[in-house]
Amino acid sequence: MSEQGASPQGTNVQNSAQFALQRIYVKDVSFESPRSPECFREKWEPKINMELNSRHTQIADELFEVLLQVTVTAKREEDIVYLTEVQQAGIFLIKGISGPALAQTLGSFCPNVLFPYAREAIDSLVLKGSFPALMLAPVNFDAIYEHAVKQKQAAEPH
Repeated sequence: MSEQGASPQGTNVQNSAQFALQRIYVKDVSFESPRSPECFREKWEPKINMELNSRHTQIADELFEVLLQVTVTAKREEDIVYLTEVQQAGIFLIKGISGPALAQTLGSFCPNVLFPYAREAIDSLVLKGSFPALMLAPVNFDAIYEHAVKQKQAAEPH
């Protein structure tokens, strides 16, 4: 047995950083189909647009609520066929992580955990609106976070 990571007393030394998902929930949901039922008689060739936003709030010493807002709009020419929005939230215990690592955890890792839930909720709403299933593609939240950091740095005065 390796002694790596063991203290002199023989007990395992654990990293002080902790991350735990406490709860996942839908905070807000909306579905609109302003052109129903006329849109069902037209050829189905919509343009789909997805917008993502996330934000977080510290709700206790080591607890954070992270909110991922996903808005999907389906348009035919300039007319909105449907618009759906889901605010998927989670409460995360984050301990022993600070500075840039905490910012990246809240801005990238947590939204990545929430996205599959938001994607499923959106698909369910679209189906209940009697439209074809909508399976949103995976999102690279790391790239989105890095882009946002670079934009913020570029905007800061030197």
